[in-house]
Amino acid sequence: MAASFATIAEQIKLDILSKTHVQDNDAKRKEIARTFISDTITVPTKEMYEYATLSTLGDDVYFEPSTKALETHMAQLTGKEAALFVPSGTASNQIALRCHLLQPPYTVMCDHRAHIHKYEAGGAAFHSGAAVTPVVPSNGHHLTVDDVRRNMIMGPDVHEAPTEVVALENTLNGTIIPQEEIVAISQFVHSLGRKMHLDGARLWHVAAETEMPIKELCDPFDSVSLCFSKGLGAPIGSCLVGSNAYITKARRIRKLFGGGMRQTGILAASAAYALTYNFPLLPKVHQMARTLEAGLEEIGVKITSKAETCMIFYDPSTVGVTYEEIADRASDLPEPLILGGSRLVVHIQTSESAVADFLSLVRKLAEEKKAAGFVKPGPNANGTTYKDIYVRRAPKQTA
Repeated sequence: MAASFATIAEQIKLDILSKTHVQDNDAKRKEIARTFISDTITVPTKEMYEYATLSTLGDDVYFEPSTKALETHMAQLTGKEAALFVPSGTASNQIALRCHLLQPPYTVMCDHRAHIHKYEAGGAAFHSGAAVTPVVPSNGHHLTVDDVRRNMIMGPDVHEAPTEVVALENTLNGTIIPQEEIVAISQFVHSLGRKMHLDGARLWHVAAETEMPIKELCDPFDSVSLCFSKGLGAPIGSCLVGSNAYITKARRIRKLFGGGMRQTGILAASAAYALTYNFPLLPKVHQMARTLEAGLEEIGVKITSKAETCMIFYDPSTVGVTYEEIADRASDLPEPLILGGSRLVVHIQTSESAVADFLSLVRKLAEEKKAAGFVKPGPNANGTTYKDIYVRRAPKQTA
């Protein structure tokens, strides 16, 4: 016997809201304020949600007014002809490469730490059939025009796939590439008829720190990807910008990759809110990161990558402490801190009390290690210095 419609409807229905969802969300926001793992964990505020509900209700595969307004603004802001709203930074980067790369064999050059190379599931190879040339910066900080020149593949050797795109990332691990270096790289790459792409997921931080206009930061590139869902706190989305012809092609590739979305007005409005109200919060984020850096240095912890924007990398072995000890102790606090190894990421929803509590925790651990007999060795007899090594003194003999 066929089931009644009411029975089918009963089987289909779903209520995802628990009886405590308001309290659960408040608890989650409190947790996020004390999480240093990434800025991807930022969440929409109630005010962002309220603004987003006022957006238009079009279909973005055809035409969505709020999304079109965002794309128009992003094109004007970056000094490009057109923009395309996409679900993620990875989608934006991979669509960008697919549109630049026409006929293999070819190679994409990037920093060996770049997101395109390390964290996009081999997308350049899978989507575009491209090899990647990962380059280690000779200065240990950022790629230079000399690095690019040395690794550019342009010769007649048929064993090598020519470099077609040079992709930079700014910021990369929170560090800023000097704009004059970017301009020099761009001039060199374009002189060879090749393309420049920027993974500018955190370019907002560069603008906030250097006070350079977004357009100036984007001018050297043929295409740029910018993210709304990391440090700016929108729930989802990035924009890819470029020429009219390029973005027309990108729109087709977005559809091919399964990224054509429908009622995106609510997402576009969230991004617009983030640009308006959350971007101005970034200077405070940078100041909190510098507070972390200064506090750790005062304790004696080694900083391996300084707080240029929202991230620092540190090595606590200089005070005899491990990352595991810090994470374990942090999780036992009355209000736990959530940590992820050597990287500390500050974002617009990080609380000042979380920064203070983290420094207090590391300071206490360092004091405990010192009291237990951990010391940093001084110079050898020949004048050399042991770096980042701790030894444990033999315990005193007791009667």
